Amino acid sequence: MTFIDYYEILGVSKTATPDEIKVAYRKLARKLHPDLNPNDKDANKKFQQINEANEVLSDPEKRKKYDTYGKDWEHGEEFEKARQSRGQSQYGGGQSGSSQFGDADFSDFFSSMFGSSGVGSQDRGSQVKYRGHDYQTELKLSLEAAYTTHQQTLTLNGKNIRITIPAGVENGQVIKLKGHGGTGRNGGPAGDLFITFVIENNTTFKRSGNDLHLTARLDLYTALLGGEMTIDTLNGKIKLKVKPETQNGTKTRLKEKGFPIYKKDGQFGDLYITYSIILPTNLTEPQKELVKQLSELS
Repeated sequence: MTFIDYYEILGVSKTATPDEIKVAYRKLARKLHPDLNPNDKDANKKFQQINEANEVLSDPEKRKKYDTYGKDWEHGEEFEKARQSRGQSQYGGGQSGSSQFGDADFSDFFSSMFGSSGVGSQDRGSQVKYRGHDYQTELKLSLEAAYTTHQQTLTLNGKNIRITIPAGVENGQVIKLKGHGGTGRNGGPAGDLFITFVIENNTTFKRSGNDLHLTARLDLYTALLGGEMTIDTLNGKIKLKVKPETQNGTKTRLKEKGFPIYKKDGQFGDLYITYSIILPTNLTEPQKELVKQLSELS
């Protein structure tokens, strides 16, 4: 197996912190996603490489093995077991024997255990099954799209994966698609695909969990005398009754008119309306006179 420098792929140093690795991966994932590079024949390969690099370096245990064993990091446990077994056989099980089977024997061990040299090495290596790499990707959704259950097609390594996205997914939420990661070796199972949702909100609503918040502009006359107003929601228009003498900043709650609750059909959060009273401008002289009279009556 050719050595792949995962640090170089992500553009970070070997002393990079977990946060630095996370930031570097997300930046590259956005830049190299195959959907954004339809004319790049190597886009899938590059995207797969950064996913593999992130999958290893973001996991403390895997990163430690990678730093220790390099390209053969996935077989580190087999190496350690073989070293312990050899030590026990030489010393009757009383000592570890690590001094007799040190790191210098690492390459020879894998050459005989998994490589092409040694009698029967091919048979021994083919019996060991290895799970494929996990992949990670981001999927951007608008707030309106996250409001409804719908299907989308992802393109990963040249394959189309059709997924159903339940209504109510949150920003930063991660879901796992089992078996859609890297191909296993020697008949081993495929890895998994982890999708992180990025919810982009370009609406007038503010989302807080399953609740929605909206500031509604209310004209002065309706605020004073009461009446009705129409509100646009993510699920159509609704009419609100406004009480007379409604004050600026007044809040009202509409039960179950908020965001769908994830994987709970028919259940919703609440919608909170805050009234912002708009004062009239460009008053005519008669209108000013009426306001003056009103102020004198008050």
